[in-house]
Amino acid sequence: MIAHLRGDVVQAGDRWVVIDVHGIGYLVQVTQPALLVLVHSRENVTFFTHMAVREDAITLFGFLHQSELEMFRILIGVTGIGPQTALNLLSQIGIEEFALAILNEDEKALTRISGIGAKSAKRLILELRDKMKNVSKAMAAGEGGRASPAVNDAISALVSLGFAEKDSRDAVMAAFPGAKSTSVQDLIKAALAHLKER
Repeated sequence: MIAHLRGDVVQAGDRWVVIDVHGIGYLVQVTQPALLVLVHSRENVTFFTHMAVREDAITLFGFLHQSELEMFRILIGVTGIGPQTALNLLSQIGIEEFALAILNEDEKALTRISGIGAKSAKRLILELRDKMKNVSKAMAAGEGGRASPAVNDAISALVSLGFAEKDSRDAVMAAFPGAKSTSVQDLIKAALAHLKER
């Protein structure tokens, strides 16, 4: 299993790149956003990779962030979602937006992704709802356990409105999975609704 690659991008095409690692060229399938970053990159790049082995092919899928690779692996665990569909999905929607669509059971947001019909959207929601709760908690906490800037700003805003810091933090963390988006305003609205219910 190839876990990661570090090298120079020497060739690029439609959602693929060739990365030169000490004279060996690896063909790596990438998302559209990653491709846009990579074609302008002049420095060494690191891919976190997933190797898919089939009877007729061995394919490498590469991601610039570990969180994207983890989401890719979650997606290919869903019935009927293969590596290409998962890559297509991650090319069209951000991880946070996808997690919120699943948590809010927003089929319309999911069916806007090419290749995802109503049946696939229902299956994604059914199979990923619990997993996305964990993903949303991790996004709220940010990397390394530190709160993300939007979460910190929402907590600060609630404290400035007169709420205790612990209550503000608890409300924002509880409201995060149900918020319309991860913007500060939506987090504050969702947290205020949560505080009213107490």
